[in-house]
Amino acid sequence: MRIIALSTLKEFWIDSPDYIDAKDPIMSWYRHTLKADWSSPDKVKSDFGNASILKDGRVVFNISGNKYRLIVQINYDYRVIYVRFIGTHKQYDKVDAQSI
Repeated sequence: MRIIALSTLKEFWIDSPDYIDAKDPIMSWYRHTLKADWSSPDKVKSDFGNASILKDGRVVFNISGNKYRLIVQINYDYRVIYVRFIGTHKQYDKVDAQSI
């Protein structure tokens, strides 16, 4: 899969030292996902059983035991993932995963 953009993920822990503990779990997700070949939401669920599949290619991943949430939009035909949001669970509760 192609992920757009790693810089968005890095900014999360670089811009806020309080979130430096997110670096390893996020990079683990990133490395795993780069090697993936997701053609459908079912393929995502087979790799990440706790992922929440939403409408319009949106997926929410639990990072670091659900301490952080990652919202992406996936174009399955082109195997491209767009990072839409990374934040704490509390921050996630304040956004609309379908429109962010």
